[in-house]
Amino acid sequence: MELRQLQHFVALAEEQHFTRAARRVNIVQSALSTSIRQLETELDAQLVVRNTRQVRLTTVGKIFLHKARAALEAVNDAREAVAAIQGLKRGTLSIGTVQSLPAFLDLPSLIEQFHAQHPDIEVRLCQGSASPLLEKVRSGKLDLAFLPLTSEPPADVQTTMIACEALVLVCAPDHPLAGRTDVPLSALRDQPFVDYEQDWGTRKLIDRGFLEAGIDRHIAFEVSDMDTLLELVRRGLGVALLPEAGARTRLPAIGIAELAGPELCWELVVAYVGDHGEEPKPVDHAPRAFFELLRNANSML
Repeated sequence: MELRQLQHFVALAEEQHFTRAARRVNIVQSALSTSIRQLETELDAQLVVRNTRQVRLTTVGKIFLHKARAALEAVNDAREAVAAIQGLKRGTLSIGTVQSLPAFLDLPSLIEQFHAQHPDIEVRLCQGSASPLLEKVRSGKLDLAFLPLTSEPPADVQTTMIACEALVLVCAPDHPLAGRTDVPLSALRDQPFVDYEQDWGTRKLIDRGFLEAGIDRHIAFEVSDMDTLLELVRRGLGVALLPEAGARTRLPAIGIAELAGPELCWELVVAYVGDHGEEPKPVDHAPRAFFELLRNANSML
């Protein structure tokens, strides 16, 4: 059964005349007659009684008319819904992010701009660590996620880099290493560290850096937010490694020292399910519009 057959039948039932119905659906009368016969054959039921002057619906035809109208209305609603989503007049945008995004990425401001441009799109936001966020993107629970990239993402998830920053040592202002620009990782062997929990992206990056350098480190505190981390550091209870831009916004409450190498580069990406063209971008319209807004606000994209 084809959609056009339902359209032909409804036109015939309402016009009660083959010639008028054929003119209404813009086909010749013989084609309309053939379409109705094929529909009756498929249903194995007579829908209309034909005579030379008019067409009358059978009892089955009257019942089928009700169902055919409902089907056509559902198809029309579906078309309108698709058009609304494509025109950003309806829908949702689900965004995930790790905690403590760097200062140069003002996510609340981006969401505010997006809402001003597309007020009919509902924006949802959730926080989490990098691995769960990637899985939510892969499964379709999130449209976009902002996270540090420490390993290859799943094959069906695309990522676009937003920033690449060197990690710096943060310490108490009066710490002996504060202000230095050549601190080797080996000098941190006996320092108590304040770090994020093990499944956090920055933690994985730092752990890998020390492992590759063959240096053990002592983690005294594991936390889940930057404010607690920085407060412990400020009080001289440990040191930490953080992206430079975010760390420098906390001066002079903390001290900063630059590493001598090897450089530990913290990469912030936006992850999404997208196409695989020369310039990957999200497939769906709302996340694509937010991605373009992000692109315009970030010189690296």
